[in-house]
Amino acid sequence: MLLIDGHLDLAMNALEWNRDLTRPLAEMREREAGKTDKVDRGRGVCTLPEMRRGGIGLCIATQIARYVAPGNPLPGWHSPEIAWAMTQGQLAWYQAMEDRGEMVQIASRAALDRHVTLWQEAPAAGQEDRRPVGYILSLEGADSIVELSYLERAYASGLRAIGPAHYGPGRYSPGTGASGGLTPAGRDLVREMQRLGITLDVTHLTDEAFWEALEIYDGPVWASHNNCRELVPHQRQFSDEQLKELIRRDAVIGGAFDAWMMVPGWVRGKTTPADTGVKIETIVDHFDHICQLAGSVRHCAIGSDLDGGYGTEQTAGDLDSIADLARLAEILTRRGYSADDVAAIMHANWLRKFREALPA
Repeated sequence: MLLIDGHLDLAMNALEWNRDLTRPLAEMREREAGKTDKVDRGRGVCTLPEMRRGGIGLCIATQIARYVAPGNPLPGWHSPEIAWAMTQGQLAWYQAMEDRGEMVQIASRAALDRHVTLWQEAPAAGQEDRRPVGYILSLEGADSIVELSYLERAYASGLRAIGPAHYGPGRYSPGTGASGGLTPAGRDLVREMQRLGITLDVTHLTDEAFWEALEIYDGPVWASHNNCRELVPHQRQFSDEQLKELIRRDAVIGGAFDAWMMVPGWVRGKTTPADTGVKIETIVDHFDHICQLAGSVRHCAIGSDLDGGYGTEQTAGDLDSIADLARLAEILTRRGYSADDVAAIMHANWLRKFREALPA
């Protein structure tokens, strides 16, 4: 079954982690053995061959580069122009993957339909799967948009979704761990996104910015990687009130596999998957909760965020590769979801939203 992942930081891993995602997973881990510059060295789970092995033929893939003002302790870049340059390097990597036939950008409904048709035809028996992985380009945190004219340039290069916030304070919106609403520039950004037809990703927005952005913006909305505050109390998750509003807006919410968002009480850097018993199946608890609020599966999907700054030390204990996401189909069936419901969560809900959001 085709699987769509709503959030992967592929270019970040390639450029900042120096990972060759075209190579086998075991080789990637071996090249990182003994390195300590990143907490997840040797524990990555995502490569393009592993995505193909798991049937993950399409994803929302990010550009990401945070600007940090003086005094901001978060990692990031010291000017918006440097952040912009980093995102353009990430775009160049995606384009290089296209040149190699490893990936293909999906920027229109016509391209989406062609790509889905390709992935509905399984490779011949005994032949290696060489189909390109499709990607819809998204910007996680808008700090790198130097000023609004850059947004039109980004759209021309294929950018189709933006999450205005990430962690901490931001030029357009505060995010996880911060407070307050959109900045004046952020309100202008959301209006310009509306004009251009760029989807609003509400992930990482503060509660205040969440409501403000949705009041300004009435186009397609999704949450690429977000779980439920009722199950894991934290500002990073959505409250039931927020989930109900997203359901009303016909949004799709991608379940995230960062373990601290899956189970309560996780202390990053200390808690382990074994301590909590977190499994792939744990995400279904979040799906169940959203389904109960909505009365259907229409709004649940996958937005794994795997290798989003963490690896096997901070995700489901029974997940060794992104290909293991395919096991969700069997888990959902065992939990009582119908065949149509399973297909909706694995790919059909995202496809519905992509067809709404992408230009013809």
